[in-house]
Amino acid sequence: MPLIEHSSYVAPLWLRSGHAQTIFAGVFRRVPWITRERERIATPDGDFLDLDWNRTHRAARVAIVSHGLEGESRNACVQGMAAALHRAGWDVLAWNFRGCGGEPNRLLRSYHSGATEDLQAVIGHALAGGQYARAALVGFSLGGNLTLKYLGDLGATVDFRVDRAVTFSAPCDLAASSVRLESQANRIYMGRFLRGLRAKIREKMRRFPGELTDAGLDAMRTFREFDGAYTAPLHGFRSAEDYWARASSRPVLDRIAIPTLLVNARNDPFLPAACFPEEAARASAHFHLEAPRGGGHIGFVSFNARNEYWSETRAVAFLE
Repeated sequence: MPLIEHSSYVAPLWLRSGHAQTIFAGVFRRVPWITRERERIATPDGDFLDLDWNRTHRAARVAIVSHGLEGESRNACVQGMAAALHRAGWDVLAWNFRGCGGEPNRLLRSYHSGATEDLQAVIGHALAGGQYARAALVGFSLGGNLTLKYLGDLGATVDFRVDRAVTFSAPCDLAASSVRLESQANRIYMGRFLRGLRAKIREKMRRFPGELTDAGLDAMRTFREFDGAYTAPLHGFRSAEDYWARASSRPVLDRIAIPTLLVNARNDPFLPAACFPEEAARASAHFHLEAPRGGGHIGFVSFNARNEYWSETRAVAFLE
């Protein structure tokens, strides 16, 4: 019954609110870039993925880190996690979703919350050389849902070398999270997400004339509108609702067959009650849920000499 009833995380007094933690960690944190060795791999459908490595240990184990929506491998949360894992003796691979590594991807399609085939390509490439006896997965937000979906879809058939996973702030119920983000209190976040997504659509319009239209794009204010007009049709879903249902990890959490931790803060402004799957954790031998009172969305701020956030300390402890 791996429901973790009491979390060790305590937010700093002046960062108790979920919005404060979310904004502080996302805007003000500065972390050195340590995954500087870039490698480009081909995907089976003729596209590419950019991987950023730190292999200075030449270790026998590798941690594969997945970023969030409209993020990249150089985000502070990714590099902070990479630094903590490196200190613990891991090789680290931080990968960029299609179109997120600084160069547009080749195809009309992009990335989405359920694109587990890309995570599979990254894992398969990392393990193909035979160096690594162990691989762990770490995911943030969209990358957290993607990681959980990947593990749930594969169940007991996952590569035996992939033996642990940790995810943070994962919207495991995409429909409920999308509705939550439509609220007035979350307009600042939606605006930021949509600015990046609009730019990607217009870039694809230039490269694929006649395939897309930006009619109504500037008026969109919600994921329901954007996913219905772009994410769903570009990736083979019937509608936004069909995409959310098929790409959410919550329905497959009971199939996860390796020790896996989901940490979602109770004051995360993005996550409603449906994103705290307590029953799945109580019924599972492998899926763990930890829900600290504070932390915001990919916050979990801590202050110490190593500039290591609680989430990073927690991830290393679980993976070890």
